[in-house]
Amino acid sequence: MPYEVGAQVRLVRDVQVGGSDTTGRIGSPGPLFLAEGLRGVVTGSAPREARGTAQDALAEFDRRVGGQRFDAHAAGLLGNLREQILRQGAVDSGGAGAGTGYQVRFENGFVLHGLAEDCLARA
Repeated sequence: MPYEVGAQVRLVRDVQVGGSDTTGRIGSPGPLFLAEGLRGVVTGSAPREARGTAQDALAEFDRRVGGQRFDAHAAGLLGNLREQILRQGAVDSGGAGAGTGYQVRFENGFVLHGLAEDCLARA
C-alpha cells in the first residue's frame, strides 16, 4: 500500500541507520538501529533501485548480528562471513526489490531516505 506525503507510519521491524563492519572487531558498539514501533511522518518518496538477493542476505545478516558484542575471534569469523556475502553480491545478477523508497521523519528526529514499503505500516 503506497504512502502519501504526510501519512503517519511506524516501523514494523528494526532498521539499520549506520555502522561499520569493523566496529565489532575493535570492541566498539555495533551499527545503529531504529527500533520497531517507532512512529514518523512520510516526507517524500522516490523510485528505489532493484536489489539482488545478496544485498537482502547482507541486510538480514547485519540485522541479526548488529548490536552484539563479540570477542576478537568471533568478530573475525563474522567479518569473514560478511565478506563472503559481499563477494556473492558481486556476481549476483538478480534485480528483485525495485519499488518505492520513502523518506520518513521519525519522532526522535532521525530522517531516513529510501525505506522500503515493507518496513512501514500505517500508525
